[in-house]
Parts: sequence; C-alpha cells; structure tokens
Amino acid sequence: MKLFYASGSSSLLPHIVLLEAGLAFTAVQIDEHTKVIEDGGDYRTVNPLGYVPALLLDDGTLLTEGPAIVQFIADQVPSKRLAPPNGTIERTKLQAWLNFFSSEMHKGAFGPLFYKGMSKESKEVFRRRLRARFAHLDQHLAKHEYLMGNEFTIADAHFFAVTNWAPRVDFDLSPYPKVLAHHARIAARPTVQAAMRAEGPIPGAGS
Repeated sequence: MKLFYASGSSSLLPHIVLLEAGLAFTAVQIDEHTKVIEDGGDYRTVNPLGYVPALLLDDGTLLTEGPAIVQFIADQVPSKRLAPPNGTIERTKLQAWLNFFSSEMHKGAFGPLFYKGMSKESKEVFRRRLRARFAHLDQHLAKHEYLMGNEFTIADAHFFAVTNWAPRVDFDLSPYPKVLAHHARIAARPTVQAAMRAEGPIPGAGS
C-alpha cells in the first residue's frame, strides 16, 4: 500500500492508524501547493482533486477521504480493536465522531481560519464554533478516557490530528483541560510519535 501525505495535513490520521494496525505501507510525500510527488510526477494523476490523504492499495484501488480510509484499515486488523465491528451501534457512534471531526471541526471551523485575507470579524465566527465544539468535547472527556470509552480507537487519532492545528491558527486550548489531557495522552503513543517524525516539520510552521 502507498499512503500519500503532506506535512501538517489531515493525512496524519491514516498515517497514525496504519502504524497502529501494523500494516506494511510506503509513505509518499506530496507538496500540497504544487501537487508534485516527492520522486517526481503530478499528484493529480493519482487523485484528480489534488488533496490528501489517499491510500493506494496493492490491487490498484484508490481510497480517499480520511474517515473512510481509517475504517478500511481498522477492519483489516479486527484484533487490534481500532474500531467496533460493522453493523453495531458502537460502530455508528464511531462514525458519528468521524463525521463530526470532518465536517464540524475540520471543514466547518478550522479550515476557514487558514484562509489568508479573511477579516478578523469573519474569523471570529469560526472561532466561536470551535469554542462551542471544544467545550462539548471537554465535557465528554470529563467522563471518558477516550472518545469511545476506555479504549483508543481511530476516533481518537482523528481528534488528535484536528486538534494539532490549534496553535497554527492561534486558537487557545487552555480553557479545555480534558481536551489537553486527551491530546497529551494520544501524543505519548509511540505510533503517533513515529507518524509525526515521518511526516516531518510543517512547512511555514517553524521548527
């Protein structure tokens, strides 16, 4: 398998989950701006939309969209318990978290804060959204060590990847101690540290 990634992007999610699953894969870096693949070529020949992540399977099947990719990975190694079994209510709850992080936090709140030229007033709309959503998560994590209860799942990896963007948009997480504790807990996992080392420094984010 080949995982196409870009430093500082949502590709950190499947990168972590692939390492958690213990599956063999090759990580291929792309430049998010030029769409150039690290060894040459245009990434848009892989994914015409040009964004990451994408997972190219050994049979030539291309998977896109992080929540779909990580569920596929988790289902390859059910013994790892990275996701509840398909068809269960717990799997549906997991999918709800994955959708929440993709729509309500990634695209619906964090994403616009990266846009250059957006006014401070406009950005405040999305900051208010983030404050409401992080407050909700802080309350949830006051009762649960992990998002789904007492065990790490792909939902925790997703939340970690999204929360990593907070410093880059100057969003203060200090009002959410349970969120910070969860983030530190996930950051301490060897697989998470390995994924972050592999993806390298975030362009333009300093050392």
